Amino acid sequence: MKRIDNKTGYIAIGFLLAGLILGWLFFGGSSGTETTLEANSNEELHSHEGEGEVWTCAMHSQIREDGPGQCPICGMELIPVASGGQMVGEGEIQMTEAAMKIADIETFRVQESSPIKEVYLPGKVKADERLVSNVTSRFPGRIEKLYVNFTGQQVKRGERLASIYSPELVQAQKELLEAVSFRETNPSFYEAAINKLKLWNLTDGQIANIEKNGKVQYNFDIYSTQSGTVISRNVSEGDYLSEGQALLDIANLKKVWVLFDAYESDLPWIKKGDKVEFSAASMPGQTFTSTVTFIDPVINPQTRVALVRTEVDNPGGSLKPDMFVQGILTSKLKVLENSLVVPKSSILWTGKNAVVYVKDQSRDEPTFEYREVVLGPEAGDQYVILGGLNAGEEVVVNGVFKVDAAAQLGGKRSMMNAEGGKVNTGHNHGDMDSPDALMEMEKNTGMPQSQVDHSKMEKRNEVAKEFKDQLNQAFKIYLNLKDAFAQDNATNAANSARDLYQSVSQIDMKLLNSPEAHSHWMTIEKEISASANSISKTSELKAQRKHFKHLSAHFSKAVKLFGVNKKVYEQFCPMADDNKGATWLSLSEEIQNPYMGQAMSTCGEIRDTIE
Repeated sequence: MKRIDNKTGYIAIGFLLAGLILGWLFFGGSSGTETTLEANSNEELHSHEGEGEVWTCAMHSQIREDGPGQCPICGMELIPVASGGQMVGEGEIQMTEAAMKIADIETFRVQESSPIKEVYLPGKVKADERLVSNVTSRFPGRIEKLYVNFTGQQVKRGERLASIYSPELVQAQKELLEAVSFRETNPSFYEAAINKLKLWNLTDGQIANIEKNGKVQYNFDIYSTQSGTVISRNVSEGDYLSEGQALLDIANLKKVWVLFDAYESDLPWIKKGDKVEFSAASMPGQTFTSTVTFIDPVINPQTRVALVRTEVDNPGGSLKPDMFVQGILTSKLKVLENSLVVPKSSILWTGKNAVVYVKDQSRDEPTFEYREVVLGPEAGDQYVILGGLNAGEEVVVNGVFKVDAAAQLGGKRSMMNAEGGKVNTGHNHGDMDSPDALMEMEKNTGMPQSQVDHSKMEKRNEVAKEFKDQLNQAFKIYLNLKDAFAQDNATNAANSARDLYQSVSQIDMKLLNSPEAHSHWMTIEKEISASANSISKTSELKAQRKHFKHLSAHFSKAVKLFGVNKKVYEQFCPMADDNKGATWLSLSEEIQNPYMGQAMSTCGEIRDTIE
């Protein structure tokens, strides 16, 4: 039996003391301790509340530090283990008063309200399409004289715009003059000649002048049909015109449209008749008011917005087409009157569900219940609650993530572990989660692999460019690994897997700035690293390809979640892995199957395209 040296004994005593202190913090101490604490001054409490505390990371519970700081793995702010108090029920966590102060927990009483939302709408001034006149040529010809010289010129109704020479019109006049002599004997011939000129937009007065003078008129004038501003000039002098060709566009700008871009989340708050106040950078301090007259029923697939059309009088012409404006619509929906509302800061997202922590008001000690809620529309800095809460209940609004982290560390239901139980980092993916496969991963990575289904990781995360660049470097090595399998080269595959393992381990998780992105990348990175390590440690091609299937599934998830600044094709072979099927990633639409190798290199199909 080995002798226990003095150093080991001191360490054991230290752990024992730390455990006693943590026990007091977790469970609030004995009644005697509570009495003593009440007798102490606030200064004494402050001086002792940091003693013996252990600080950890909500994402990496293996981190243990003596004081506050940042996680050395992901850079997140450390939290005290003391904030994880006594666990009460399946979905509840109880905290001590000291832990409440440390975590700076604040609550909000849920109440009925009529939410008001200010919708900010960027927009652009446009001419009212109903007040735009297109001046066209009703007959073919050549422009002899153009009286409108520039865009923006003001014209009046009946003003001469252009003079046109038309050989066809000259011929039609000759036919009219000839038909005049047959007016009595062949009136239908005369009427046909008159109607032909009218179809070419000649007025009764012009036709009467031709008959009266008995001479052919070679140039004909085109007149404006409305007063307004020339917003488009499509021809120049000397141009030849075809029948129906547009010469000018004239708009009456005394009333204009203002077209605003509304995001999908804002549409529930906008309805016809609403007033939108807006301003333009060219007129600081001046505010205009327009009225919503139309909401586009179709979302633009590129911009993901719907156009909201408003109308506004513009007698002075200060609002000019294509001028940018900023609008504010203050909305109060009648259907949401007397609805329950909570601050945005109280909401945690699990991916598809929204979660709050509700204070149990029946307990003496601060106790919080994990509860999923149904969210309605966003209203400024609040959310409307459609289900899951009742008026009068209290929800955590400040320190909510710390409460969730304490629940997670205690094995209770939490944002990242909705089912409760031990916090896991793996996932469920086909037969790679069989006991043998898990044991192999544990042996290669030095850490136990557990099963948490992260198949619901679907939402693209906005991440720093540096993180995306680092992921792209790893993706390039992944492509080399894929090519090695397509060429049936086990040695190159092992080398590429070793490079991939190193590249993935060097990706800086501290560049991720959201808990959701942290959680996703932690899961994916461990699985990719485990599979790459397994591939590098064997030269048997079939075994390597089994690990590659697992690796590809996770790399696909990484590319979908974070992006690599390239169009990536997810390809699938139904015959791979003994007809169980498997996917891989490629930058080319051409199939080069890494599972079947050169024997069936073109077997497969494109299953998905990742932008």
